[in-house]
Amino acid sequence: MKTWVMVRHAKSSWEFNLTDRERPLADRGVKDAILIGRELSKHNLHIDQVFSSPAKRAFDTALLMGSELGLSTENIQVEEDLYDFMGKQALGFVRSLPDDLHTIMTFGHNNACTHLAQSLGNYTNANIPTATAVIFHFDVSLWSDIQQCNCTSIRPKTLR
Repeated sequence: MKTWVMVRHAKSSWEFNLTDRERPLADRGVKDAILIGRELSKHNLHIDQVFSSPAKRAFDTALLMGSELGLSTENIQVEEDLYDFMGKQALGFVRSLPDDLHTIMTFGHNNACTHLAQSLGNYTNANIPTATAVIFHFDVSLWSDIQQCNCTSIRPKTLR
């Protein structure tokens, strides 16, 4: 069994004249990341490795949620392939992971997250909101074999 917890970064700020990679989280994004992290901590996930896009908003979301899950910051690996807006690079990255990892968590971007949730899972909404976690449980032993499965999503709006 392989489990992938895929998270779209939390709400970011557009207040500053920064590059896309440098944009910070908005106040609501910080609150939502903590809220989803707390909810995920109730799911008894045993995360082997966390991977984040290099964008500040994604990495900061990973730090906040990881803290709620009791994960150390050293467990967060920055991965360029997760700075992906279509899903192809992110999926290729996950399919190339070492098979001794059983449960992973990634922090990335839309439209990649929505596309992956719809194509790999049974996610039918038009869009994945910010700070939403999608949990895929694949009945395979190799990451390279992941394909369609059922998924569940946890959205901040349903917890507020």
